[in-house]
Amino acid sequence: MNEADRTTQAFEEQRPRLRAVAYRMLGSTAEADDAVQEAWLRLQRVPAEEIENLGAWLTTVVARIALNTLRTRDTRREQPFEPHMPEPIVDPIDGTDPEHEALIADSVGLALLMVLETLGPAERLAFVLHDMFAVPFDEIAPIVDRSPDAARQLASRARRRLRAAEVPPADQAEQRELVEAFLAASREGDFEGLVAVLHPDVALRADFGPPRGYEEVRGRENALKRARAFARLDLVVQIVQINGTPGVLTMRPDGTPFSLGSVVVRDGRIAEIFFLGDPERLAQLDLERLRG
Repeated sequence: MNEADRTTQAFEEQRPRLRAVAYRMLGSTAEADDAVQEAWLRLQRVPAEEIENLGAWLTTVVARIALNTLRTRDTRREQPFEPHMPEPIVDPIDGTDPEHEALIADSVGLALLMVLETLGPAERLAFVLHDMFAVPFDEIAPIVDRSPDAARQLASRARRRLRAAEVPPADQAEQRELVEAFLAASREGDFEGLVAVLHPDVALRADFGPPRGYEEVRGRENALKRARAFARLDLVVQIVQINGTPGVLTMRPDGTPFSLGSVVVRDGRIAEIFFLGDPERLAQLDLERLRG
């Protein structure tokens, strides 16, 4: 095996971790893949003897690329404070695609990613690298152009934000049971059944894409109104895994995806519903395994 082959093999061994870092940073598999590809191109321009630790070097490069992407994204956004729903990772309910396992490890659900979207780029990088990938602050500091203590403070602020958002770990069986009960009650127009599965302060967060944009409503009554309207549509409903937890994919009769819904459960009830209804983004998802 020559030097180029060894480099390629070593890079491929690092690829799953690099994609996971970039996905947590960017909330997009396409942008994550672009960041990893850019890291590969940069690796080609650096002599192998100049890199002491390939994994650490590549992680740093991908983190810098992702940080720049986040900063560029912020400057281009017409409404910088409008929330953006990250790209969901969708799998059949009975199994996760091996390529997705690293992306959704450590319970990286949509709820957590939504909170990460509220962080500043430097805060997000410090938290992701340190808390999710155990990168020391001494290595994080030069990426964000701060001292190690300042980088530690960035991660600490991010940690407090996540704690305040109360993102509980998912119980797969409980979540699936509640999703199934919600769907059954919606189909049957069972008002009492819907009340039983929805938290009184349930929050519904929906990303419809332009021109409608992002909408958020709170309270069980508002959620019930939308559930009733949703149930009247002629849709094919399928329970799937969304970022590793049970959720719902709906399709039009012609097979076109209509929406994805993911939930957060607290105190035995559905407390948050994340709804992606952006036709353009839905069309970009790879749903072939679900159809099989």
